[in-house]
Amino acid sequence: MGMIYGARTPAWRAAAACVVAVLLFGLTTPGASAQTLTLGRALSLAAERDLGLPAGDARTAAAAAAVRQAGVKPNPVVGVDVENFAATGAHGLVDQVEATFYYEQQLERGEKRIARVSAANVEIDIARLRRNIRALDLFRQVQLAWTEAVAASSSVRIARDQLGVAQALRDDVNRRVQAARDPLFAGQRAEMQVSQAEIALAQAEIAAENTNAALGAYLGVGTFSVDPAALGDLTAPLAATPALTTDLALLERERDAATARIRVEQVRARPDATVRGGLRSFGIGDEVALVVGGSMPLGTNDTNRGNIERAEAERVAVEREIAAARVQRDREVVRLRARLQANITEVRRLDAEILPRAEETLRLVRDGYRQGGFSYIDIIDAQRAVIETQSHRIAILKSFHTERAALDRLTDRYADLIPPATESLP
Repeated sequence: MGMIYGARTPAWRAAAACVVAVLLFGLTTPGASAQTLTLGRALSLAAERDLGLPAGDARTAAAAAAVRQAGVKPNPVVGVDVENFAATGAHGLVDQVEATFYYEQQLERGEKRIARVSAANVEIDIARLRRNIRALDLFRQVQLAWTEAVAASSSVRIARDQLGVAQALRDDVNRRVQAARDPLFAGQRAEMQVSQAEIALAQAEIAAENTNAALGAYLGVGTFSVDPAALGDLTAPLAATPALTTDLALLERERDAATARIRVEQVRARPDATVRGGLRSFGIGDEVALVVGGSMPLGTNDTNRGNIERAEAERVAVEREIAAARVQRDREVVRLRARLQANITEVRRLDAEILPRAEETLRLVRDGYRQGGFSYIDIIDAQRAVIETQSHRIAILKSFHTERAALDRLTDRYADLIPPATESLP
């Protein structure tokens, strides 16, 4: 039993530690060729692999095709009317058959084609904006996944440092136990602290592996690493919020589409004329005659008023949505900026005041313990204060990056990373 509390680690514990280290090394070490994945690189890889962009391009191509179709004129009609065919009595069956061969064309009135083309052109912009909005939503998801991976990597580093502190403390306690200056249970408790630190490190390593796998699923890469120091980047976007972000631009184009639909419904209220011209054969010799005619609906019943009012109401609804969305966005930007500044202030105070004091307290208590001035319980309390402060710091930094991702999404910070849209199908 003396060996358990001595300065040397028992053989079975050393072997187990080696096995755990090998397994964790296999899980977390990406290899010599692993690249350090920055946020910008992660977003670029996600954009390259995003299957939603080709889908958006296909919808843009569909909208472009709709524009071409909207400019097409109505098809002409070619026909024939046969009269006095198979008559009875003195007319006979085919003796006096009359046939009229005609060409008929519908004439659109009220600039219907111009209205249709204008409305269809707006749909192209809407398809592009929806494509970009989907890409920006993906960027936010990737940014959050990257934040999780960096925070988990930072937790691994802290857990490794805590294990080193626990091992050094165990050595100090074992020396005092061997010198009969502390009871045997103090050594047992120090061994328990080391075991707990080993478990915490193993859990942190597994969590880091899981977050890396989640991030890699967005990027299509399996070998990479993240820099834990990136979590300490407190750079907040301080540039002014764009007056017209992608979300607001979409709403404005939807308002334009509603306005264009009003015009389409208004011109549809004007009836179209139909003109006809042709030749009539009288069935007597070679005699023929020119025939012309036309028609136009009276428009006494259906004036398309209901569709016009519907389009006008839709435009009013979009205009109010724009006003509400602008206010909500500005309010959310103010809130997020305040939260970011609060996180920055808290982290800086932790780094400048609380964490150095907690670490210095732990050092002084350990020095005093070696000299017999403090108990092992005092060391545990001092070490717990350091651990809690470090964990709290990671939580604040993670919150900072999470809220920055939300602000980046609201302000189109990474819109330049979206590949340009195409209107042609592969």
